[in-house]
Amino acid sequence: MSRENGCDLPEDLYYLVEKHVWARLDGDEVVVGLTDVAQNMAKTIISVSLKAAGKSIKRGRSLATVESGKWVGPVPCPVEGEVISVNEHLVAQPGLLNSDPYGEGWVARVRPNDWASDAAELVTGVDGVQAYRAFLDAEGIVCSE
Repeated sequence: MSRENGCDLPEDLYYLVEKHVWARLDGDEVVVGLTDVAQNMAKTIISVSLKAAGKSIKRGRSLATVESGKWVGPVPCPVEGEVISVNEHLVAQPGLLNSDPYGEGWVARVRPNDWASDAAELVTGVDGVQAYRAFLDAEGIVCSE
């Protein structure tokens, strides 16, 4: 786990930096969620509306809508494919996005059409964390300690 500008950024995830979402390959599925950066910027998340499982989704289209006292916005999908499942626990416990964004706060599982192609558009590892840090610095974003 790397800590950049007070934000937790695991090096083993793939990031769509400017949209503050992460992806993790798990077998033939990709788990998707919001980053620690996103939850820090949103503050207390009060509501999550999930898209239905079983649907095809284009890269960049919304998997869910998240609402906090400061922000309402989409959770864009970093890959194209079929939504296999969504995290129904977030409906009753939207705060999981705040307390455990990389674990119990995952948003959806997607079976990608072409993981290799989609992954090439994301950043990961040490280079991914450095790219995210450069974005945070450029935007003046600091997570709460």
